[in-house]
Amino acid sequence: MIPVFKPLIEKEEIDASRESLEMGWLGMGSYVSGFENKVKEILGTEERYVAALSTGTAGLHVALLIAGVGPGDEVIVSSFNCSADFQAISWVGAEIVFCDCLDDTLAIDMKQAAKLVTPKTKAIIVMDYDCILCDHDEIAEFAATHQLRVIHDAAHSFGSRYKGKPVGSFSDICVFSHDPVKTITCLDGGTIVVKTREELAMVHELRLLGMQQPAAVMYQNQRAWTFDVERVGYRYHMLNMHAAIGLAQLSKLALIASSRRDACIKYNALLAGVPQVRTPLTDFADVNPFLYYIRVPAEDRDALRKFLKENGVDTGIHWQPGHWFSLWKNCRAGDLSVTDRVGNEILSLPLHSRMDLALVDEVCRQIGLYFAGTPAAGTPAAGKAVAGIAA
Repeated sequence: MIPVFKPLIEKEEIDASRESLEMGWLGMGSYVSGFENKVKEILGTEERYVAALSTGTAGLHVALLIAGVGPGDEVIVSSFNCSADFQAISWVGAEIVFCDCLDDTLAIDMKQAAKLVTPKTKAIIVMDYDCILCDHDEIAEFAATHQLRVIHDAAHSFGSRYKGKPVGSFSDICVFSHDPVKTITCLDGGTIVVKTREELAMVHELRLLGMQQPAAVMYQNQRAWTFDVERVGYRYHMLNMHAAIGLAQLSKLALIASSRRDACIKYNALLAGVPQVRTPLTDFADVNPFLYYIRVPAEDRDALRKFLKENGVDTGIHWQPGHWFSLWKNCRAGDLSVTDRVGNEILSLPLHSRMDLALVDEVCRQIGLYFAGTPAAGTPAAGKAVAGIAA
């Protein structure tokens, strides 16, 4: 089976994990400091502050708290998004307001978002969907007009650039995910990027049970035994071994990004010959793709998934829209017609770092066979070939 996701775990990651364990300091320590410093170096700015967390979802929760969002507030978010965003809004006691997405980029539709703003609106969450980034200039203008905080969910776009600027270097509050299936994995982890030292200090307290435990001490594999607690906090800190693995991954960032771009470019070229398949409208320049997705007719999506699985190709769905779930079906929302259509058409194909491009050939060949009406799964390939894909 060709998996949808396959983390890049090589000698460097294995050595890093062993060395961190042999160090004997398993909590937040020197590797976490090293990881944060390397992320900041990649962002290339002195105007942002980086803190490592246990997960990207923890980052979303902390971001909302930093933005001052709480009970009685509303947060606008695209319904075509990961459940983590919706859960984080619920955790702070705010109300979710679902917005539609754009049909071409799958990013939040800012014109629809403008119709959803009320005096209760406190923030907006925007997510870069995979290989096509949001229009962040439009988002910044929208936020300034309505005096809203922006939480940039960049779980898909670590290592990408927007108009030449590294993602994370320009947003109000930015959150990255480094979970087991992201482009850069820490086994599990996340980073939050904020604009001020005061916000960074708040993150440091929130991630460590509210303790005013100096990060500079812990980064030396030590801890203070006396401190104060002035706010509710969470167990959201990153562990040393996770950061050590993340550092090994960061050393390969350029290689990871280029190999994933190469696979996506080949997918787009081969699938251009299948009229039923809609591919991402991008040349993949300046991005580090997390997914490779296609859109197919809704009536074919599940049958295609079944056919591919029977022929050794795993697929995924990113995502089911938020307003389809029982927990959030009664949230306030605008017109979600594009989201409903996309939710029934979207399909994720296998994409790995350093992916053997022969696997891309095979995935595309199977998709071509399905749409060419060839024999049932498991039988010898026969019949016509789809243009650009060998039968």
